[in-house]
Amino acid sequence: MGVFALGVELDGEGYRPGAWRRATHAPDRLLTADTLRSRVTAAENAGFTLATFADSIRPERDIPGRIDAVTRASFVAATTSTIGLVPTVATTYAEPFHTASQVASLDYASRGRAGWIAERVDDPRAAATWGRRPVVGDADLAREQRDSIEVARRLWDSWEDDAVIRDYASGRFLDRNKLHYIDFQGETFSVKGPAIVPRPPQGQPVVFGAEGPVDVRFVAADSIATAVEAAAAARSAGDSLVFAEVEVTLDVSDLPAAQRFGEASASPGRLGFSGSARGLTDLLTELSAHLDGVRLHLAVIDEDLPVLAREVLPALLRTGVAHRPVPGSTLRANLGLTRPANRYATTR
Repeated sequence: MGVFALGVELDGEGYRPGAWRRATHAPDRLLTADTLRSRVTAAENAGFTLATFADSIRPERDIPGRIDAVTRASFVAATTSTIGLVPTVATTYAEPFHTASQVASLDYASRGRAGWIAERVDDPRAAATWGRRPVVGDADLAREQRDSIEVARRLWDSWEDDAVIRDYASGRFLDRNKLHYIDFQGETFSVKGPAIVPRPPQGQPVVFGAEGPVDVRFVAADSIATAVEAAAAARSAGDSLVFAEVEVTLDVSDLPAAQRFGEASASPGRLGFSGSARGLTDLLTELSAHLDGVRLHLAVIDEDLPVLAREVLPALLRTGVAHRPVPGSTLRANLGLTRPANRYATTR
């Protein structure tokens, strides 16, 4: 195995219902800039490879309102230097041209640390919010996922790396021969291009997801054994990197994990861990032999993140299971992915 990456989800107060009751701030401070910035900074200082930001076009019970994920990631781009910033942007209903522009802009703002969680939306109420006809059925949802990712990738390549000239003396700023139409024609939409944003610093920001042509595959697993099987299957299918999702409830200074919320089971498709920092360290060490990384979902961010930073990550870094992101490197590089060639430049 190569790099073992550590990701953490930082949306809301935590995955447990009622997590807001144990937050260290007043409920009305959740959506403030200070709360967002302090949590991402804490994750970066701890040594996490990346932070993710969930999103939804519709309000949820536990999160009645939120600023969109790309905006949150962009806000902390200037105040961080090593951690990858990976917002969720739905592939169902959202315009892929806009998504590609947003993620490319985030890659510039973060100096090459952007990623994108491409996620389908199987909720007809979201269609009404977007003003679109509902997309229903697995085949149609999968097609939108596949087509949206393909369009974004083509748009990121629609500018060659040296298309921008900036020759002030001659007044030439672009080489128009190095901008390309993508001419995508799908079943439900078409995109001509080129993009309105030059090729991102990473060439292609890292695409995460549970399905479609992604760089990092999130696999469903409710045990170590199923995680190992799912990782093997994903690699056989040609996936580059495979991550498991882990829900974490840790012992904290004043309360054991089992007493914080009771013995609730994990969400479908996720490993569940409840216990000590040492126990979680052992679990992640075992997973590192079979997977390329994990994304941790914390019971209460304000309680569990400090324990991770104080006890779990230092142990993983000390044993070489995990490594801190290299300052000045891109998210692709910190995940062990190469910078891809431009498809249009190599075929012209």
